[in-house]
Amino acid sequence: MAKIELPDGSILEAADGTTVQDIAERIGAGLAKAAVAGRVNGRLVDLSSAVNGRVKLSIITDKDEEGLEIMRHSCAHVMAEAICSIWPDAKLVYGPTVRDGFYYDIDLDEAIRPEDFERIEQKMSEIAGADKPMERIELSRTKALERVADDSYKIDNINRADGDVISFYSHGAGFEDLCRGPHVPSTGRVGNFKVMSVAGAYWHGDASEKMLQRVYGTTWRTKKELDDYLAMLEEAKKRDHRVLGKQLDLFSFHEEGPGFAFLHANGMIIWNEIIDFWRSVHEKYGYVEIKTPVILNEELWHKSGHWENYKENMYFTNVDGVNYAVKPMNCPGGLLVYKSRKHSYREFPMRVAELGLVHRNEASGQMHGLVRVRQFTQDDAHIFCTPKQIESEVVGVIELTMELYKAFGFVDYHIELSTKPDKHIGSDEIWEISTDALAKALEHKGIEYKINAGDGAFYGPKIDFHIEDCLKRSWQLGTIQLDFSMPERFELVYTDKDNTEKVPVMIHRAILGSLERFMGILIEHYGGNMPLWLAPEQMRVLPISEKSNDYARKLHGRLKDVGLRCGLDASDEKIGAKVARAHSDKAGYMLIVGPKEADSETVGVRRRASRDTKSYKIDEFISKVKCEIADKNVDLSL
Repeated sequence: MAKIELPDGSILEAADGTTVQDIAERIGAGLAKAAVAGRVNGRLVDLSSAVNGRVKLSIITDKDEEGLEIMRHSCAHVMAEAICSIWPDAKLVYGPTVRDGFYYDIDLDEAIRPEDFERIEQKMSEIAGADKPMERIELSRTKALERVADDSYKIDNINRADGDVISFYSHGAGFEDLCRGPHVPSTGRVGNFKVMSVAGAYWHGDASEKMLQRVYGTTWRTKKELDDYLAMLEEAKKRDHRVLGKQLDLFSFHEEGPGFAFLHANGMIIWNEIIDFWRSVHEKYGYVEIKTPVILNEELWHKSGHWENYKENMYFTNVDGVNYAVKPMNCPGGLLVYKSRKHSYREFPMRVAELGLVHRNEASGQMHGLVRVRQFTQDDAHIFCTPKQIESEVVGVIELTMELYKAFGFVDYHIELSTKPDKHIGSDEIWEISTDALAKALEHKGIEYKINAGDGAFYGPKIDFHIEDCLKRSWQLGTIQLDFSMPERFELVYTDKDNTEKVPVMIHRAILGSLERFMGILIEHYGGNMPLWLAPEQMRVLPISEKSNDYARKLHGRLKDVGLRCGLDASDEKIGAKVARAHSDKAGYMLIVGPKEADSETVGVRRRASRDTKSYKIDEFISKVKCEIADKNVDLSL
C-alpha cells in the first residue's frame, strides 16, 4: 500500500503502482485536467509514473513555472518530429529548454531558413492536433546503445549520461528520441508555439567539430501570453543597445579587437556618471579604493585555484621568459594588497573596492554588444572580517546594493542563494558554514530568496541579485560571495584580541557586475532616453530663427557655465526639424527660444517625448534641473 503525503501534509492511501495521474484524479477533476507532471520525493516524473511505498507528492500543473518548462521541452520534441517529417535525413542531437523557449540542434546538410518556419509550424499543429501519447521507454545502458548503434550523436549522449537506466520518449508516427523527461502526457497539451530563429552551433561548443543547425522555438500557456511575448521582442528590437549605441554615438566594435568595446565621447559621459555615483556611495559605506595590475604571473593563478578551475577562460602571455596570465578576476590582486602589511582585528571590517579591468576568453559566437565582451570593468570589492562580522557585513552590502539599483531605476528584482557546485575548493564543513551565514543575512533583512542548487562560485556560496527591466526581462547583476578557502591558500592572517594570528573571512562582492554590461542594460531599459543625470546631452537650445541665435548662444553659455551638458542647434532649418532631431538624439530637454524669450529672459521648455512647452525664468529652470539631477530622478516631468 502506498502512503502519499501531499503538500498540505495530508496522507492519501492507494495501491502500490497507482499512477500520478490517478492520484490527481482522486484529488479533483480540475487538478487532473491541469496536471502535466508530478514531483515524487523531490524528483520530477511523468503523470504515468507509478507510486510505491511512502512518498511525498505534488502535482505540477500548466500554471506552475515547472509545468511551463515541461510543456516547452515537450514542444521541442514536437518541433523535432515536424523537422524530421519534412527533412527525413535530419539527425537530432540535443533539445533542451532555455529562457522563454527551447531549441533543437539538428545535423542536416540542407539549410533550414526562416521561410521554412511556417511549414514547420503547420506540421507541429498537425502533430499537436493528433494528441498522441508521449510515452517513456526505459532501457539498460547496453540495450540503449544497441538501439542507437547507427547514431553517433545518441551514442555520445548515452555515454555522457548518469545512471544505469537510459530513457527514450516516443509519440506520433514512429517518432522517438533519447530524453530524460518528464513530458506532458500527450502532444495535444502543446500549443501557442512559434519557431523563432535558426543559428549555427558547434557540437559540444567545439569549433573543431561539425557545425549544426540550432532551431529555436517558444511556446506559452495561452495565445495572449504568446502575443505579449512577441510584442515584447519587437519592443526589445527598438531598444537594442547595439543599434542605439551607433545612433547616439556611444560606442563601437571593430575587427581589430573583437569583443573589446570602444567607448566614444558620449558613452564616456554615461560611464563616468555611473562611476562617480558608484564612488560616492561606496565612500558613504566606508570603502577604500585600490587598483591592481592587469597581468600577474602564472604561479599566482595556480595558488588561487583559477588555473585548475578557470584556465579555459583565461588569456596568457610571456614576459622576460616568465609565464603570465591576464587576470579574469580581481581577487588575487586584492589578496596581495592585504598581504603587503600586518593587520589587527581593530581594522576589521576592511572594505576594499576596485574598479578592476578583467579579460575573459569568450567564444566568438557568444559575444553580444556590451552585454557579453572579452574585456570589462568589474565593480569589485573584497571585505576582510571576522566570522562574527559576516552577517552584519552581508547586510550592509545588501543595503548598498538596493541604494545603487534604486538610483538607476531598478526597483524590481529577485534574489537567489547559490550553493556548492561539483567543481569546488574547500571542505564540506566550510561550505555549510558559509551557506548558512548568507542565509541568515537574508533572513535578517526579511528578504525572500530561492535556492539555486550547485551554482555557487568554485570557492564559496553566493547571493545573486536578478533585476527586472522595463520589458520584464531578468538580468543577473550583483553577487555576494563568501570565501573561507582563498584566505587560507594565500596565508592571510590578522592579530586577534588574544594576540594570536587568525585567518580572516573574505567576502567577494560586485553590485553592477560588468560596467560595460550594465551600461548596455541601462540603454535598453531606457530605450536610450537616459535619466537626466546620466544623459550625454541633458538639453539642447533651439532658436526659432536666425534672429534669436545671439540669445540662444548666450543661454547655451550660461547653462554650460553652471555645469549642465547642453547642446545648441543654430542651423538655418525650421524649428520643427530641430525639435525632431533633438528628439531623435534623445536630448533630455528642448529649450525653444525666440524674440519673446529674448525680451523676457525666459526659456520655453519642452520635455523629451512631449508636445507641451512651458515657460521658465532661466534661474528657475536651472534650479529645477539641478534638483532633478541631484535627486537622480528617473522621471523627466517638471
